Amino acid sequence: MSKPFDMELFLAGVLTGSHATRQRHVRQAKIIQAEIAERWQRETPWRWRRKHLAWFLEHRMSHRSEATQYYYLLTARLLAHRLEKSWILTF
Repeated sequence: MSKPFDMELFLAGVLTGSHATRQRHVRQAKIIQAEIAERWQRETPWRWRRKHLAWFLEHRMSHRSEATQYYYLLTARLLAHRLEKSWILTF
């Protein structure tokens, strides 16, 4: 049995800001990870493609407030940065 993926450790190198901001990014990244894993069975960000994050932002965040969408967009961009991808993510 393998260990569960540690999103906090994955993001540790790119997280900046206050403790609350770092915790928000980790919490939101875990939510993104769970949604992508459920939809595409891709458990870790290393297996993601741009379409997975774009799907999450377009379909799972469409009913959320603009502020919530913005914060999740920031987290998705942080994930792309950590993956060293030049993905352009928007709504």
